[in-house]
Amino acid sequence: METVNKASERTGLAFGGGVVLGAAHIGVLRAMEELGFKADCVAGTSIGSFIAAMHAFGKSWREIEKVALELDWRDLSGLTISGYGLLSIRKFGEIVRGQLGSRRIEEAPIPLAIVATDICTGNKVVLREGDVATAVMASSSIPGIFKPVEQGEMLLVDGVLTENVPVSPLKTMGASRIVCIDLLGRHTFRRPEHLPDLLLNAFYSAMRAISQIQIREADLVISPDLSRFSLVDMSAVPQILDTGYRESRPLLEAWMEAR
Repeated sequence: METVNKASERTGLAFGGGVVLGAAHIGVLRAMEELGFKADCVAGTSIGSFIAAMHAFGKSWREIEKVALELDWRDLSGLTISGYGLLSIRKFGEIVRGQLGSRRIEEAPIPLAIVATDICTGNKVVLREGDVATAVMASSSIPGIFKPVEQGEMLLVDGVLTENVPVSPLKTMGASRIVCIDLLGRHTFRRPEHLPDLLLNAFYSAMRAISQIQIREADLVISPDLSRFSLVDMSAVPQILDTGYRESRPLLEAWMEAR
């Protein structure tokens, strides 16, 4: 019988998108720290790209929590009218640079991939090198709300359009075991109150079915019940974080014991 060399196995961790629900990722990182769980490579889409980048560059869950609690929707954008979107996401990039400095993706101590979409072609773009703040901005640029990020001939927007829970980049990075965090698997959409709400509901509801197919290749799917929370209500961040922690810890613990 062939034996498996567990020492050579690599564990990948995928952080999905979900706007403010991304605070649940921080709760998962808390559970990981307490259990001694470590990922060998990470990938992120949209708000998940922000969390993935912070984690890959060594920020603790407490440091990321501090940033999240200080954020406001207005911090992520500056009003810049253009033909492509109402807002610039430049300030979000400034927050990333303020935390990490002018770092490149390939410099991350934990190998990192960030997923965006080229709106010119509709193709998925997996960013494995280049300025990390620019990549996070691109992955988080919701079409119609934020201006795309120009990179060469590409106009990069939110990766939610192509792979909201980025499992496939982890396989490319050599991960043999994949844990993913799906923020929308159990989410209940609400009646939109304004244009951003409407666009977010449209994007995420359209992509949820596709995401369920894409994450079938994951070995463990963590999908906290965030149904009572809004996609844009920043005041709920502490409760969302706590939910992510409480629901992920027993799943991670059982999965680690079974390995």
